[in-house]
Amino acid sequence: MARVWFITGSSRGVGRALVEKVLESGDIVVATARNPSQLDDIVAKYGSDKILATALDVTDFDQANKAAKEAIDKFGRIDVVVNNAGYADMASIEDADIKGFREQVDVNLFGVVNVTKAIVPIMRKQKSGHVIQVSSVGGRVGTPGAAAYQSAKWAVGGFSTVLSQEVAPFGIKVTVAEPGGIKTEWATTATETAKVSEPYQQTVGQMIQLVKGHSEWTEASEIARAIIHLSNVEEPPLRIILGKDALQYAHMAAKALADSDEKWDNVSKLEF
Repeated sequence: MARVWFITGSSRGVGRALVEKVLESGDIVVATARNPSQLDDIVAKYGSDKILATALDVTDFDQANKAAKEAIDKFGRIDVVVNNAGYADMASIEDADIKGFREQVDVNLFGVVNVTKAIVPIMRKQKSGHVIQVSSVGGRVGTPGAAAYQSAKWAVGGFSTVLSQEVAPFGIKVTVAEPGGIKTEWATTATETAKVSEPYQQTVGQMIQLVKGHSEWTEASEIARAIIHLSNVEEPPLRIILGKDALQYAHMAAKALADSDEKWDNVSKLEF
């Protein structure tokens, strides 16, 4: 039987690639975006019996509930939800506009919370489902210029760890996918709009230059393929790194933390 997917941030990047690959596999998609008309070409190709494109601003809990109800009214169930909507603007913490900082956290964290809260009751009643959060290796590391984005992604990891324990008795699986660099238009737009003051050129400025040279990053279609694979696994991981670059960064961060814990072991034990 075809599964029903509920995907946020479907109009571009990983979201759009995932919508297309899921439909190619024969499953059904509820594709949400702030502007669902950007999905008109996909709807025309696959038909309204296979895809429902609907408006959703993930920062609005009422809209999340409305979109979930639309999905149930049309298809009767939701088997996989993919919280993919998100964005990042780069700036040092000192340079960052506080309103913009809050907006990033609102989308990248509370967007996940809103959609998850709207759909988990449906999955609980079904006694099945898979919640997949598209997070980032930025949820394990710290990168100059990405404080708002990465703070939210670290929080998504914690939120999802708790969620997995709460919903396991209901047959609901939770997976946090943590990709590294992805070849989307973000790398261009984020670096072009970034404003870095002189004191932070040596940290944030250098990081922006690295982001601009993103030729080795992973294709969005490959991340989409990995997500579909994970949705078919009987016992999927709670957290998984996606991409060779992400794996390298995650291992370096984990080693640095382990080394620090060992170095300060006597203080941790209060034996000083």
